[in-house]
Amino acid sequence: MKGSSGGAGPERSLGQGTLRALFYLLVAAVLVFTIFPFFWAFVSSIKPDDELFTTPVRYWPGRATLDNYRLVLANGEFQQALLNSVIVAVSVTAVSLAVGSLAAYALGRFRFRGRSVVLYVVLGMTIFPQIAVLGALFEMINFFKLYNQLSALILTYLIFTLPFTVWVLTGFMKAIPREIEEAAYVDGATHWQVFTRVMLPLSVPGMATTGILAFIAAWNEFLFALSFTQTPDKRTVTYAIQAFSTTSSGLYEIPWGQTMAASVVVTVPLVVLTLVFQRRILAGLTAGAVKG
Repeated sequence: MKGSSGGAGPERSLGQGTLRALFYLLVAAVLVFTIFPFFWAFVSSIKPDDELFTTPVRYWPGRATLDNYRLVLANGEFQQALLNSVIVAVSVTAVSLAVGSLAAYALGRFRFRGRSVVLYVVLGMTIFPQIAVLGALFEMINFFKLYNQLSALILTYLIFTLPFTVWVLTGFMKAIPREIEEAAYVDGATHWQVFTRVMLPLSVPGMATTGILAFIAAWNEFLFALSFTQTPDKRTVTYAIQAFSTTSSGLYEIPWGQTMAASVVVTVPLVVLTLVFQRRILAGLTAGAVKG
């Protein structure tokens, strides 16, 4: 018995060591898979044009340059696209939080007939791919004469940001102890006062989470921006990057260096935003699901 138990120890340690090695190998593979595209975009953005297509592949430029960044940041159309994206993303985030918090308060704190149906309809709206609703949205945008307006993007982006906001914030509203709400009513507060002075402050983690994710989703959206805007002064950054092209010596040429530089410029703020608020995002996604 002693011999068998003594032999099990090294075997168990060996098995645990193998599992640990496999785990770290998997983590390394995931990191390489997720980080390498951004690394390659950055390296391509600082390469001169004559090094972009050299063989064998060089993973670091022989002559690093910032010319691509200078050209991109000096491009008036790209500057306008950055401003448009900020306006659209901030507006979508603000509207999603304003409307979503009101809807979540009603769905999370009041009992009424059809409440569960409404919740599942809201959840069901998130399963439709954008292409499935594109035709109907295009007809609606034309009917309201919003084509080639930033308001068209703000309105249509709510299709995928608002349901997520309502669903997550409803979980937060449910998780707030009812005794806090009842104490406010006892003190003579109205429903609106309870909502603005009690429920909203307690839902800040959830609002921060949904707000950040709504901003990122609106900032990165491409299909609706391509479909509902036309002129350069109404483009967002994703559309502007796709539209990068130059005509040189009568030949159509895609300026890959500038395209990569623009991609880095657009991506860096989102990476910084996510890293700064990563704990709040994770806490917001899980805290509302603990109760209710």
